[in-house]
Amino acid sequence: MTFMKSLMGATAIALAAGAALAEPAIIYDLGGKFDKSFNEAAFNGAERWAKETGGTYKELEMQSEAQREQALRRLAEAGANPVVMTGFAFGDVLSTVAPDFPDTKFAIIDVDWLDQPNISQIAFAEHEGSYLVGMLAGLASKSGTVGFIGGMDIPLIRRFGCGYAQGVLAAKPDAKVVLNMTGTTPAAWNDPIKGTELTKGQIAQGADVIYAAAGGTGIGVLQTAADEGILSIGVDSNQNGMHPGQVLTSMLKRVDNAVYEAFKTGVDLQPGVTLMDLKAGGVGYAMDENNAALVTPEMQAAVDAAAEKIKSGELVVHDYMSDDTCPAATF
Repeated sequence: MTFMKSLMGATAIALAAGAALAEPAIIYDLGGKFDKSFNEAAFNGAERWAKETGGTYKELEMQSEAQREQALRRLAEAGANPVVMTGFAFGDVLSTVAPDFPDTKFAIIDVDWLDQPNISQIAFAEHEGSYLVGMLAGLASKSGTVGFIGGMDIPLIRRFGCGYAQGVLAAKPDAKVVLNMTGTTPAAWNDPIKGTELTKGQIAQGADVIYAAAGGTGIGVLQTAADEGILSIGVDSNQNGMHPGQVLTSMLKRVDNAVYEAFKTGVDLQPGVTLMDLKAGGVGYAMDENNAALVTPEMQAAVDAAAEKIKSGELVVHDYMSDDTCPAATF
């Protein structure tokens, strides 16, 4: 279904059913809901809610930056409540739209700077989860060189890379961390060909483990790493099964839980910021049958011990978003 048809359909349903209709809705960011990463995690949360409750929801996939405000307004006009959106790029548009619909509740993921009575914000401690997978990369690397490939060059993605580098050096102090970003526009989230190019470039520099935090671009990273016989690390969703035995782990960002809880809470969503950190189960790393042979019990014990220290506050991972420097790497 096209973007415009989705909007027209949503409006028509609302007019037919009347103001009492209050289906939740989700708008995916660029890259599409089947990006096998961030957006797909959000989709999985919406689907879990639908299966558990028998409810239905509206959904829209962004095709361009220009559609953000239009999408929000049309869904609010159609009676969707709450309206959930994935990604920081909705922040400015939401701050404009939300006051026009005071009875509609909005939830936004990856934003924590809005202060309006009908906006719920969900932020994640990506640096903490990235630290853990960085430790695994350091422990698994035989060459002593590991890589990181981010999507759009923004502070949020640098937070991933900085946390990762800290974890790598905690496990292997003399390791080298190579960091690249895919681009400076939203197109960087959906460029697997560029992901392939960057992966080959890092392999040429000796990297034998590469972490991709790049949305759909990461599909190219993981595929190329598998083709070249090195290990990769997935992100957001559990991507271990995409190349069994060749994805060391995935940094889990529980966007699915955030969407599920927003849909479940519905019109009772409260304003403010919810932090999904390691202690709250918002981030972590994936272990399953697809990577069990790659992670030894000793590796897992070391990472789990670090996780407990992070949860207790004994170990504090530097957050690039609070101080735009990285003690473990240079971007």
